[in-house]
Amino acid sequence: MKSPASTSPTLPVPLVMALVLTGLEGVVMLGLAVVELFSLDLGRLAMGLTTTAFFVGYGVGLLWCAYGVWQRETWGRSPVVLAQLIQLGVAWSWFGGTPRLSVALAVVAALVLVGIFVPASLRALEEEHQHA
Repeated sequence: MKSPASTSPTLPVPLVMALVLTGLEGVVMLGLAVVELFSLDLGRLAMGLTTTAFFVGYGVGLLWCAYGVWQRETWGRSPVVLAQLIQLGVAWSWFGGTPRLSVALAVVAALVLVGIFVPASLRALEEEHQHA
Protein backbone atom coordinates (compact mmCIF):
# COMPACT_ATOMS: atom_id res chain seq x y z
CA MET A 1 0.00 0.00 0.00
CA LYS A 2 1.22 3.46 -0.85
CA SER A 3 2.10 5.99 1.79
CA PRO A 4 0.25 9.30 1.54
CA ALA A 5 3.56 11.07 2.10
CA SER A 6 5.32 9.40 -0.85
CA THR A 7 5.28 12.53 -3.06
CA SER A 8 3.84 15.32 -0.96
CA PRO A 9 3.44 15.47 2.80
CA THR A 10 -0.01 17.07 2.81
CA LEU A 11 -3.21 17.00 0.84
CA PRO A 12 -4.61 20.32 -0.40
CA VAL A 13 -7.06 21.94 2.04
CA PRO A 14 -10.04 21.76 -0.37
CA LEU A 15 -9.50 18.02 -0.81
CA VAL A 16 -9.22 17.49 2.94
CA MET A 17 -12.46 19.44 3.39
CA ALA A 18 -14.19 17.29 0.77
CA LEU A 19 -12.98 14.08 2.38
CA VAL A 20 -13.98 15.16 5.88
CA LEU A 21 -17.47 16.06 4.64
CA THR A 22 -17.71 12.73 2.82
CA GLY A 23 -16.65 10.96 6.00
CA LEU A 24 -19.34 12.83 7.92
CA GLU A 25 -21.90 11.76 5.33
CA GLY A 26 -20.79 8.17 5.87
CA VAL A 27 -21.15 8.52 9.63
CA VAL A 28 -24.64 10.03 9.20
CA MET A 29 -25.63 7.04 7.03
CA LEU A 30 -24.42 4.66 9.73
CA GLY A 31 -26.39 6.66 12.29
CA LEU A 32 -29.50 6.37 10.13
CA ALA A 33 -28.90 2.62 9.98
CA VAL A 34 -28.90 2.45 13.78
CA VAL A 35 -32.07 4.54 14.00
CA GLU A 36 -33.76 2.32 11.41
CA LEU A 37 -32.64 -0.84 13.19
CA PHE A 38 -34.13 0.32 16.49
CA SER A 39 -37.42 1.28 14.85
CA LEU A 40 -38.07 -2.16 13.36
CA ASP A 41 -41.46 -3.76 13.86
CA LEU A 42 -43.01 -6.97 12.57
CA GLY A 43 -45.34 -5.15 10.17
CA ARG A 44 -42.43 -3.85 8.11
CA LEU A 45 -39.59 -6.17 9.04
CA ALA A 46 -38.32 -6.85 5.51
CA MET A 47 -38.42 -3.16 4.56
CA GLY A 48 -36.69 -2.15 7.79
CA LEU A 49 -33.92 -4.72 7.40
CA THR A 50 -33.23 -3.86 3.77
CA THR A 51 -33.25 -0.14 4.57
CA THR A 52 -30.81 -0.75 7.43
CA ALA A 53 -28.57 -2.80 5.12
CA PHE A 54 -28.68 -0.03 2.50
CA PHE A 55 -27.68 2.65 5.02
CA VAL A 56 -24.85 0.47 6.35
CA GLY A 57 -23.56 -0.30 2.85
CA TYR A 58 -23.80 3.31 1.74
CA GLY A 59 -22.13 4.62 4.89
CA VAL A 60 -19.29 2.09 4.83
CA GLY A 61 -18.84 2.70 1.11
CA LEU A 62 -18.54 6.45 1.58
CA LEU A 63 -16.05 6.02 4.41
CA TRP A 64 -14.00 3.49 2.43
CA CYS A 65 -13.86 5.71 -0.66
CA ALA A 66 -12.97 8.81 1.36
CA TYR A 67 -10.18 6.86 3.05
CA GLY A 68 -8.97 5.65 -0.35
CA VAL A 69 -8.75 9.19 -1.69
CA TRP A 70 -7.09 10.26 1.58
CA GLN A 71 -4.45 7.65 0.78
CA ARG A 72 -4.21 9.23 -2.69
CA GLU A 73 -5.82 6.29 -4.42
CA THR A 74 -7.74 7.63 -7.41
CA TRP A 75 -10.26 4.75 -7.47
CA GLY A 76 -12.22 6.37 -4.62
CA ARG A 77 -12.82 9.66 -6.38
CA SER A 78 -15.50 8.47 -8.82
CA PRO A 79 -17.80 6.88 -6.22
CA VAL A 80 -17.51 9.99 -4.03
CA VAL A 81 -18.46 12.19 -7.01
CA LEU A 82 -21.37 9.88 -7.90
CA ALA A 83 -22.65 9.98 -4.30
CA GLN A 84 -22.62 13.79 -4.37
CA LEU A 85 -24.49 13.90 -7.67
CA ILE A 86 -27.11 11.56 -6.22
CA GLN A 87 -27.29 13.80 -3.15
CA LEU A 88 -27.90 16.83 -5.36
CA GLY A 89 -30.79 14.96 -7.00
CA VAL A 90 -32.25 14.05 -3.62
CA ALA A 91 -31.91 17.65 -2.47
CA TRP A 92 -33.72 18.86 -5.57
CA SER A 93 -36.55 16.37 -5.16
CA TRP A 94 -37.07 17.20 -1.46
CA PHE A 95 -36.99 20.98 -1.89
CA GLY A 96 -40.79 21.43 -1.90
CA GLY A 97 -41.33 19.59 1.39
CA THR A 98 -38.13 20.16 3.35
CA PRO A 99 -36.32 23.19 1.94
CA ARG A 100 -33.84 23.59 4.82
CA LEU A 101 -32.70 19.97 4.60
CA SER A 102 -32.56 20.22 0.81
CA VAL A 103 -30.36 23.30 0.94
CA ALA A 104 -28.06 21.66 3.52
CA LEU A 105 -27.72 18.52 1.37
CA ALA A 106 -27.04 20.59 -1.74
CA VAL A 107 -24.45 22.80 -0.02
CA VAL A 108 -22.55 19.80 1.37
CA ALA A 109 -22.61 18.04 -2.01
CA ALA A 110 -21.44 21.19 -3.80
CA LEU A 111 -18.59 21.72 -1.29
CA VAL A 112 -17.43 18.13 -1.75
CA LEU A 113 -17.53 18.42 -5.55
CA VAL A 114 -15.64 21.72 -5.51
CA GLY A 115 -13.10 20.29 -3.07
CA ILE A 116 -12.47 17.27 -5.28
CA PHE A 117 -12.34 19.14 -8.59
CA VAL A 118 -10.32 22.18 -7.56
CA PRO A 119 -7.08 22.13 -9.60
CA ALA A 120 -4.83 21.63 -6.54
CA SER A 121 -6.79 18.50 -5.57
CA LEU A 122 -6.67 17.09 -9.08
CA ARG A 123 -2.92 17.75 -9.24
CA ALA A 124 -2.32 16.05 -5.88
CA LEU A 125 -4.14 12.92 -6.98
CA GLU A 126 -2.64 12.87 -10.47
CA GLU A 127 0.92 13.31 -9.13
CA GLU A 128 0.48 10.25 -6.94
CA HIS A 129 -1.09 8.27 -9.78
CA GLN A 130 1.80 9.12 -12.12
CA HIS A 131 4.40 8.00 -9.54
CA ALA A 132 2.66 4.67 -8.89
